[in-house]
Amino acid sequence: MKRLSFMLIIIWSLLGVAHAQPPSQRFITLSYHDVSDDAVLSGSSSIMFIKSAELVSQFSWLREQGYQPVSMEQIIVARNGGRPLPDRAILLSFDDGYRSVYTRVFPLLKLFNYPAVIALVGKWMDVPAGEMVAYGDEQVPREHFLEWHEVNEMVSSGLVEVASHSYDLHRGISANPQGNSQPAAVTQRYDHVSGRYESEAQFKQRLRDDLTKSVNQIKKHTGKAPRVLVWPYGAYNQVSIDIATSVGMPYTMSLDSGGSHLSELSSIKRVLVKNNATLSDMVWDLQPWKEPPVRVAHVDLDYVYDDDPRQQEKNLGLLLDRIKSLQINTVYLQAYADPDGDGHADALYYPNRHLPMRADLFNRVAWQLRTRAGVSVYAWLPVLAYQFKDDHPLSAYYVKSVPHPHGVIPDDSYRRLSPFHPRVREVIGDIYEDLARQANFAGLLFHDDAYLSDFEDSSPWALQYYREELGMVDSIEQIRRDPLLLNKWSRGKTEALIEFTHYLRDRVKQYRSDIKTARNLYARVILQPESETWFAQSLPLFVENYDYTAVMAMPYMEEAADADEWLASLVSHAIEQVGELSSVVFELQSIDWRNKKPIDSLEIARHMRLLQRKGVLNFGYYPDDFIRNHPLLDVIHPEFSLSNYPYVEQ
Repeated sequence: MKRLSFMLIIIWSLLGVAHAQPPSQRFITLSYHDVSDDAVLSGSSSIMFIKSAELVSQFSWLREQGYQPVSMEQIIVARNGGRPLPDRAILLSFDDGYRSVYTRVFPLLKLFNYPAVIALVGKWMDVPAGEMVAYGDEQVPREHFLEWHEVNEMVSSGLVEVASHSYDLHRGISANPQGNSQPAAVTQRYDHVSGRYESEAQFKQRLRDDLTKSVNQIKKHTGKAPRVLVWPYGAYNQVSIDIATSVGMPYTMSLDSGGSHLSELSSIKRVLVKNNATLSDMVWDLQPWKEPPVRVAHVDLDYVYDDDPRQQEKNLGLLLDRIKSLQINTVYLQAYADPDGDGHADALYYPNRHLPMRADLFNRVAWQLRTRAGVSVYAWLPVLAYQFKDDHPLSAYYVKSVPHPHGVIPDDSYRRLSPFHPRVREVIGDIYEDLARQANFAGLLFHDDAYLSDFEDSSPWALQYYREELGMVDSIEQIRRDPLLLNKWSRGKTEALIEFTHYLRDRVKQYRSDIKTARNLYARVILQPESETWFAQSLPLFVENYDYTAVMAMPYMEEAADADEWLASLVSHAIEQVGELSSVVFELQSIDWRNKKPIDSLEIARHMRLLQRKGVLNFGYYPDDFIRNHPLLDVIHPEFSLSNYPYVEQ
């Protein structure tokens, strides 16, 4: 009863929040595909369909609950300042151009007087009668898809608008040397003959040619060019959106779940109705749920890499099996090579413009984790700790420090490039952009190297920043002698590092539009907020600026006398500073780096229980040793897996 009552409270509170939104600015879009009453369906057809009776039930429920289906024209008019949208506006869309849209859906649209958008794949429409359509990995008879005369009859009714679903982008193309197939609209094709990826210019031209062909085809057969593009598989990025806009389709639809605002018509979110969804399934999908709890395994790609390709594939198999068995939802995956374990990027695991590539591996592993283990992959990259040879031009732009009272910089600190030098910003931005262009991933984890001590940065370009942007004297010694100046300087550096990570995020967003961000935070910054001066980090500012803050909840690394008391204190201090912890992830350690020995799995499980008792929902650990099964899967699974109830009973 406790759990049921708790869930009802959440549902009603969330619905209250949803109803507080201005009704004239927001709408929901539903994405349907095939409507079929066949008893037996296979392959993709068994996923992307709904029965006629269920569709009738859903249409009826929408009417009874006050939802008002609107056309794309009504949405555009409202966006342009015309008649506002009605309360509970909803847009109906049907993808892939199944013939059932004419035989089963169109009669219902006329009966209910509901408008809809239908999305057609040009190449499938061009397949002659009696032949087969290549639908993913299947061959589907052409008669399962619409004919142009049926499309025109629906358009003539005034209820149906035709959108492009591309001409020939509704398929996967080779995305890496290992042969993974990924969505054609966002993937730079890998040519196995030449061993090269298509260039950025070739990628853009391929998209432009395809979308132009689709626009011309639809205009030829219907008399009207489409203004809406529905992305195949929901895969898009800012580059593809810009190309769609340039060929006359400024309104595009994705499969990002949730409602949309009138200001977001370049990438309209949609709720996907699939797996013969029942009425209760659809009602559930319409609820404005918060993000689920995060359970994260932090993985070194160095553990997967092997000089022997066969052993490397075995290592990948072990990782996939373990992550799938853990039943979690997030992996922080190393995208840089660090074979000596010093935290610096010596090379990268993807093609790029500036550093050696150890192996073209990140895209392969990230895609397999997403498709086979069902997790969101965050690419883990340094912010500043990149190792360039002494003869490289960037080697002159590392962070500099004024002398310490008790000696020099500690040996265990990162050698970091200065974020204040414009060339450093450009090169590291290129490194992040190259990853986004080449790989498919859900988020970024900014490494723990993004800090500046109370003696850093004293480089000429940093001093210029303090003078011009912070209005301060350019003498660190003088700043350190004045507590007010010291606090202003510390906060200025904290904000400068945040701004730099936002710049890196924005470089990535060109190719991964819906990217999320997480950033590592040292625990001492929470336990001693005044230590912002030592690190240029702040929990409250991180919570404001990133989707998640990944706190390094590692008691042995911090020389804690009592690990349990230290963890409990860490959580309490975090709550005091930011209130609820919905965007804070606590990362435990699985290795005691003082003696390089694994921490007992029972102790890790106990720490997970402790975090939950203190009110923590989001947690994980580093590193995951999938080769040696550490932490022991059967020991941590009851505390860690999302298959178990994620809220501890009080």
